[in-house]
Amino acid sequence: MAITVTVELGYEFDVKASAKEVFDVLADVPLSASHYPKVEQLIDLGDGAYRWEMEKIGFGQVHLQTIYASKYVSDQAQGTVSWTPVPGHGNALVSGGWKITPHKKSTNVVLRVRGDMTLPLPALMKMVVAPVVESEFEKMTEQYIDNLTQRFGGEA
Repeated sequence: MAITVTVELGYEFDVKASAKEVFDVLADVPLSASHYPKVEQLIDLGDGAYRWEMEKIGFGQVHLQTIYASKYVSDQAQGTVSWTPVPGHGNALVSGGWKITPHKKSTNVVLRVRGDMTLPLPALMKMVVAPVVESEFEKMTEQYIDNLTQRFGGEA
């Protein structure tokens, strides 16, 4: 018995750093991941793929851990870093991407991400668990963006 919770997020912000600096950080998956909260372990699977093992989160008697793998492709000329799920690793499929656009005195950054998390819970729990999972994913992603923004000298 399992439920699937889908979370889709999108963010757009401007930072003071150059587009090259932003791209260099976001295209370096371990460096970028070091800014994401609650990452227990990031494992290099080779060929641009990484397995993310997040810290366990819990409420009441339910404790969940998200584990997934994604393959990353970077294109500096296009200003993109994108990732697609690698099936067979953990309990989630995560895809998304960064779009980095230079401006005269700042860099525009757009993030889109989608996660489909399969959790070993009865269907009746979905009403209770889905909002908690969505909220936690959103909070962690917003903290990630805040951490990156600080790394890039603040918002422009």
